[in-house]
Amino acid sequence: MELLKSDFFYELPEELIAQTPIEPRNASRMMCVDRKSGEITHSHFYNLCDYLKEGDLLVLNDSRVIPARLYGEKIDNHSFIEFLLLQEKGDKLWEIICRPGKKAKVGTRFSFGGGYLIAEVVEVKDDGNRIVKFECKGNFYETLDNVGKMPLPPYIKTELKDNERYQTVYSSELGSAAAPTAGLHFTDEMLDDLRGRGIQTAYVTLHVGLGTFRPVKENNILDHKMHSEHYYLPRETAELINYTKERGGRVISVGTTTCRTLESVATYHGKFEEHEGDTDIFIYPGYKFKCIDGLITNFHLPESTLIMLVSAFMGYENTMNAYKVAVQEKYRFFSFGDAMCIL
Repeated sequence: MELLKSDFFYELPEELIAQTPIEPRNASRMMCVDRKSGEITHSHFYNLCDYLKEGDLLVLNDSRVIPARLYGEKIDNHSFIEFLLLQEKGDKLWEIICRPGKKAKVGTRFSFGGGYLIAEVVEVKDDGNRIVKFECKGNFYETLDNVGKMPLPPYIKTELKDNERYQTVYSSELGSAAAPTAGLHFTDEMLDDLRGRGIQTAYVTLHVGLGTFRPVKENNILDHKMHSEHYYLPRETAELINYTKERGGRVISVGTTTCRTLESVATYHGKFEEHEGDTDIFIYPGYKFKCIDGLITNFHLPESTLIMLVSAFMGYENTMNAYKVAVQEKYRFFSFGDAMCIL
């Protein structure tokens, strides 16, 4: 069956793209969809416990966003340069996107924050990305905190007043260039309440790259090459997944990044145990899910790999209908938008 990019298009009025996070975090609206029948109910995220039950397991991505956008200058002539950190490749060695790219030839050096951070280009990749080596006097991440900017997606035009609102309350592992946004709706109190009701929580780490936002260019989506992201599934999480499955509980993925981690381990290794690696898994309609029984996610861009993943889990017709209803009901879309709970 041919799957076309245009099959996943929907009309979205620009005013529905959320520019600021809602307060408190769990006050966002939540569309709940029965993935078998497609039936839709409307609620709020603080009512999530009404849709979960004792014995369920929520798996969350604990990756933390780094201030990955850097503005600086070329050392020899002080001309402007912008870096966007994508993925750590070694000690102070990073893959980056930069602009203007013509300035960033191998051996070129750049300065950020008035010299607090120095970078040298060591490789130009085939796709135009660069590998750069950074130099700084102290801890790299502490320097980055002082020099870098939070890498908000391009569709968010409003400056963020509090950088912590682009982090989940449970974020701990530094390395993402974008937030795992499905988790932005949780508060510490809400997680405690869920645990008190017998709904367990566990964590994976997948460092979100900017490839998440990269548009699908090929008309036939099967020709699309998926980006690769680094993940870690801890032993404790693997054991909780196995325990939940053995007792007939549901494993519910908080976000598409968590879903890609769990399904990657299940697909490539066939069982749940501690594992670390890179994944470029592309989940689209026709994929047979091997781990998750539920998905909590946000509303995604038209023609994106993320709406394709949701379509694989919920069914194409159900997905496109849910998005149509979301537009009609004026849900808020994308990173700071409302939530969808699919069970």
